Amino acid sequence: MSEVEYTYEDLKKIITRLRGKDGCPWDREQTHRSLMPYLLEESYELVDAIQNNDLKNMKEELGDVLLQVFLHAEIAKENQDFTLEEIINELANKLVYRHPHVFKEERDIETAEDVKFTWEELKKKEKSEKTPLEAMTRVAKALPALTRAEKVYKKAVKGKLIENQVKDSLTDVEQELEMLKKMLNNGNCKQIEEEIGNLLFSIVNLSTFFDINAEFALTKSVEKFINRFRYIENSTFVEGLPLE
Repeated sequence: MSEVEYTYEDLKKIITRLRGKDGCPWDREQTHRSLMPYLLEESYELVDAIQNNDLKNMKEELGDVLLQVFLHAEIAKENQDFTLEEIINELANKLVYRHPHVFKEERDIETAEDVKFTWEELKKKEKSEKTPLEAMTRVAKALPALTRAEKVYKKAVKGKLIENQVKDSLTDVEQELEMLKKMLNNGNCKQIEEEIGNLLFSIVNLSTFFDINAEFALTKSVEKFINRFRYIENSTFVEGLPLE
């Protein structure tokens, strides 16, 4: 790879050329919708690099995510919908508006929790949210299910629709598990699916009480599962035994 020092403006021109008449056939045919899987994939790869503290790979993955932003902005510009400059301007305005303790005279915001509360309150005002239900329905459906469940549940708690108590959450998990056992005996696949969903949702609710990210907790358990089999595979190889 060449060592040319490119700038922000250079990158904009490169993307425009890739999408241009004599550019890349693949890049030219992309749309907002067709790029969706790549945005998700690149975002997850960035998260993976951050979790592994892989700074070299993190720099590359940040570039890949940035590429998605530039491509979407270029497509929008071609359709005369909006431009990259408008994206930047809207973001800057939002950051200034949601940080009154930095850019205005509201000095009563001192802790990270104060910031989170103010951010959410200003966000509700921006979106004209009047009820907790409106806040819950605004949570993106495209989020991973565990992450969406956590956000929806927290909105319900914040809206005082329910109380977040560990005892109640544990009881819910136990009740859903008992219900699942009954459904397993009935053998009704549709009801089993529903009860597994209810059980997962109850477990996510329980995790919020301890401020545990259910998505990350499950990811760690998956890695633990893989590492156990890695140990078994390595042990059998060392001892000269068949894996079976």
